Order: sequence, then C-alpha cells, then structure tokens
Amino acid sequence: MSTKKYAAEAIGTFWLTFAGCGSAVIAAGFPQVGIGLLGVSLAFGLTVVTMAYAIGHISGCHLNPAVTVGLAAGGRFPTSQVLPYIVAQVIGAVVGAGVLYLIAKGAPGFDLAKGFASNGYGEHSPGQYSLLSGFLVEVVMTMMFLFIIMGATHGKAPAGFAPLAIGLGLCLIHLVSIPVTNTSVNPARSTGPALFVGGWALQQLWLFWVAPLIGGALGGIVYRWLSAEPEGQVVGTAPAE
Repeated sequence: MSTKKYAAEAIGTFWLTFAGCGSAVIAAGFPQVGIGLLGVSLAFGLTVVTMAYAIGHISGCHLNPAVTVGLAAGGRFPTSQVLPYIVAQVIGAVVGAGVLYLIAKGAPGFDLAKGFASNGYGEHSPGQYSLLSGFLVEVVMTMMFLFIIMGATHGKAPAGFAPLAIGLGLCLIHLVSIPVTNTSVNPARSTGPALFVGGWALQQLWLFWVAPLIGGALGGIVYRWLSAEPEGQVVGTAPAE
C-alpha cells in the first residue's frame, strides 16, 4: 500500500489535533468573546469534515487509532494496515501538539499545568468525574462514533454525505463528554498533548487508549452484525508513487 496513505493520515491527524485542541487552548476561554464548549465541539467536528473531503479518497480519513481498529473489527479495513495507520496517526498528533505548543507559549501567562487540552479523570476531569465515569463515556461515545462511521460509509448510504454525518457525530460527542474527560475518543489526539504536559497526563493516558479501542471495536462489530452488506472497505485510493 502506498506510503501516501500514511502521509495523508499523518496530515489529517495533525489537523485534528492542532485545530481541535487549538480551539480549546487558544480560543475557548478568550475574554468576553471565547468560543466556549460549543465552539470547541464544533471545531473538532469541522476538522473531520474538512479532512474527510480532503483525504477521504486517499486514505479513508481515519485520523484515529480507534477508528482504524473499529473498521478492522467491522470487516471494513485490512488488519495488515492497522499498525502503520496508527503509527502515522500518532506521529501526526504529536507534531500537531508540538506546533500548537510553539504558538500557545507565545502568550503571556501560558501554563502547561492548565492541561493543554489533555484528557483526564478524577481531579483532572473538567467536571471532576470518576475513573469509571470516564471509562464508560469513552467506551460508549467511541462505540457510537464507529457505528455512525460504518453506517455513513455503507454502500447504500446517501452518497457524498458521510463526512457531514461523521463530523457532526464527533461534534455531538464533544457536546456531551467534554465535562467528563475533555473528550478523547481518539488515542492519538490524547497522546499528542499528554507528551507535552507529562506527569498526570501521561499517567492517565492509558485510559484514553484502552477505552476508545474497546469502544471502537464494539461499534464495528455491532454494525457488522446489524448490516454486513455491502462491505466496502474504508481505505481510499492513494495516488501512484
């Protein structure tokens, strides 16, 4: 498979992490005119919509290890490509967080201790939600995200509208779950900021790998049972080398 697919996944996940987390770090709390939780939710959804139209035909636009695993579990993505896709996604997310850090630290009073859009539970949850609450919300939200993706990319779904359904689905997920975990549903997105925050963010990062991967696999399996035909794979068609 073409390395251009991996490059597309890295670029797309860079955009999701940089713009999605950037909306939270830079714009959410800006005095008087900040975009707030609604704006951050929209921003994450818009990163997926824009990249799905830009690179969906190249790589399938997963941008998320849980999506890749879920599509594989649902029979819609080759298992041999799961690891290289995840590696590309994590690289893109880390670079995205790095560029965001270079920009954000230029403001007076910038403090990594404020979280840098990292995901957390307990005292590091925006609403002080417990580990169990964080685990459940991440599993359920990722499961439903994969359910939406599997359905929107189904061969009998309305053509051309999958990016809108998927992006709006991610927006809805954020509208509900930002107060619980700061919303992950994406291990790569969680890894990027956590590497810069260190400490508690790295200690709690395990949850934002385990829960989304479980949820993604469940979503793929459930949709595969519900509607197995047709099984068009979400892989894109990379340009020739």
